[in-house]
Amino acid sequence: MAVAARRKNVRSAVRGKKSASRGKKSTSRGKVARKAGARKAPARQSAPRKSAARTTTARAAVRSRRRPVGKARTTPRAVVHPRASHTSLTHEQMRLEANKELVLAFYRKMIGEKDPEGARSYMGENYRQHSPYAKDGFEGVAEFARTFKRDFPDHRYEVKRVIAEGDYVVLHLHGIAGPSPHGEAVIDIFRVKDGKVVEHWDVIQPLPEQSENPNTPF
Repeated sequence: MAVAARRKNVRSAVRGKKSASRGKKSTSRGKVARKAGARKAPARQSAPRKSAARTTTARAAVRSRRRPVGKARTTPRAVVHPRASHTSLTHEQMRLEANKELVLAFYRKMIGEKDPEGARSYMGENYRQHSPYAKDGFEGVAEFARTFKRDFPDHRYEVKRVIAEGDYVVLHLHGIAGPSPHGEAVIDIFRVKDGKVVEHWDVIQPLPEQSENPNTPF
């Protein structure tokens, strides 16, 4: 019985040594595998670093080609917002159209209808006259309109063009049944300030019976 027990103890001891040696081998194999993985990891990461460096170098080369030769720009470029420019242009266009309507209404009352009192609301307090046929102020142009109505009761006109720029409105007209038997080509220039007509110039050309060219004055 004692001999049998000893044999069992020896066998168990041998088995324990074998299992321990197997554990050491597996541990050593795990360490070797981890070392091999650690050695291989830098090799995997090195490829992207090289490609990134090449890409950066290529981009820098393209940028250097695009840059003009000379000094670097120090003054920033002015940036104009397209919406802002469009808004200001529309506002200016609306102002010019309002000036046109004002002058046409004034001319219709004063010259077309020969109604100075009806035209007075369109005039500024200080109305400056450059035409040699009328005096300054409302009374000067009103007197001209009354006299013109008396002398040429059938006078009328046709508007050919209306041009507005800044504070000025230009009328290109054909005067009919006025002082000249064949009519007149008329240029009236008005200056507008604060929504009122404040200044006037005119150029009047009597039309001949026949023209030296086939084109009309209008």
